[in-house]
Amino acid sequence: MLTKDELPECPVATTVQLIGNKWKLLIIRNLLREPQRFTQLRKTIPGISQKVLTDNLRALEEDGLIEREVFAEVPPRVVYSLSELGNTLRPIIDAMQEWGSDYKKNFGC
Repeated sequence: MLTKDELPECPVATTVQLIGNKWKLLIIRNLLREPQRFTQLRKTIPGISQKVLTDNLRALEEDGLIEREVFAEVPPRVVYSLSELGNTLRPIIDAMQEWGSDYKKNFGC
């Protein structure tokens, strides 16, 4: 997790730094619906590679936005979910979805 000194001064830049790539946004979108396993996330995010998904999940976990729960089974089962902090992103993602829908309806091809 970044320290306060490492975060940008601008709050918008801070948000963009934490969730500002398309993969992180799609992971968060999926986890807003329900907790998911790695393979579920990979299947529902077209074009993401295993490495990129792993890297983004680790970054989101390090930043405190998601939680990783490992079940003591053979083979181990891992489930990802949004943390309490991650759930506070719901209004942002909902607003992005609404804006995108309006854009597609009014200006899309």
